[in-house]
Amino acid sequence: MNLNRTRVARPASPLWNLIKTYLHLLYFWPVFYGLFPWGIISIEPHTFLAPLRFDPTPWRPLAIGIFALFGALGVWSGTIMAICGQGTPLPIDTARELVIVGPYKYVRNPMAIAGLTQAAAVGLFLGSPGVVLYAITGAVVWSVFVQPKEEADLLYRFGEQYAKYRREVWCWIPRWKTGSLAKGEPGSEGRKP
Repeated sequence: MNLNRTRVARPASPLWNLIKTYLHLLYFWPVFYGLFPWGIISIEPHTFLAPLRFDPTPWRPLAIGIFALFGALGVWSGTIMAICGQGTPLPIDTARELVIVGPYKYVRNPMAIAGLTQAAAVGLFLGSPGVVLYAITGAVVWSVFVQPKEEADLLYRFGEQYAKYRREVWCWIPRWKTGSLAKGEPGSEGRKP
């Protein structure tokens, strides 16, 4: 048994995949942007981070804008995954097709980028270095533990098509020119919404 494999979604309508994706977001956002930050700010005064707290008032409009912008990226990415990938972003119900359109055309993990940036925006909104550190820790954990398993699974399931995509599209930094993916050359296929 390959422990790096995820559970591929069963065939379902795009509407059902969208419903599952949005239900995931309805769970994920309150837990990771509400409950966890609340826990962090409640213990933060008793930690080494207490002197680093800052007045969030001047930063709040920026934090709201960043949260909204990256929230839209997360919703867009999840929608593309549900429709084009025929699954959800969840590893227990992962996409059946390799998605290399929409935001995935420019960066391999737009949902991770969206989620981690939103968490940092919450830290900025709260004036909490602990919540910002939580976002940074999330990026490290994702890079060390989640990304290698996810990429091994994608390579196993999609072979050279994924290998080519990984060579041309970076994980964290968008590339606006994506070689053959942008030109529609062989290997750039992907269902369009």
